[in-house]
Amino acid sequence: MEIALLVLACLCMLIGIIGCIVPGLPGTPIAYAGLWIAQATDRIDFSWRFLLIWGIVTVIVSVMDYVVPAWGTKKFGGTTYGVWGSTIGVFVGLFFGAVGVIVGPLVGAILGELIGGKEVAQAIKAGWGSFIGLLCGTILKLICCGLMSVALIQAIW
Repeated sequence: MEIALLVLACLCMLIGIIGCIVPGLPGTPIAYAGLWIAQATDRIDFSWRFLLIWGIVTVIVSVMDYVVPAWGTKKFGGTTYGVWGSTIGVFVGLFFGAVGVIVGPLVGAILGELIGGKEVAQAIKAGWGSFIGLLCGTILKLICCGLMSVALIQAIW
């Protein structure tokens, strides 16, 4: 049973890393679940502090995944219209798979800025900020899942 739980924990880590890129898979929470599955074995004994810290990090990274594209829009000169467009674009993009998740915030920010009366060039700049924000969020998730995977591998080894 212990081997099956460790295999499942490692599988959660792998799916978590894939979920950082593939839309619809909550990568960081799945990887975090892998830590808890490993904790259920006699071989692995993570401290409660370790699990609590990673739980908090998981929540923060999961929330940031939705907030960072809007922040990028604002950072690149977007207005409230662009921020709202980017945020709506994230959620609408979820219905269109991987392309939608990438393009949704970009298009949403551009449309929001155009609705708000910005010139096309300014709207595209705000949309680019949304795209950069999306990339930063993805990198943050990958780092988080990668570190959890390293902790699991070290604990198994």
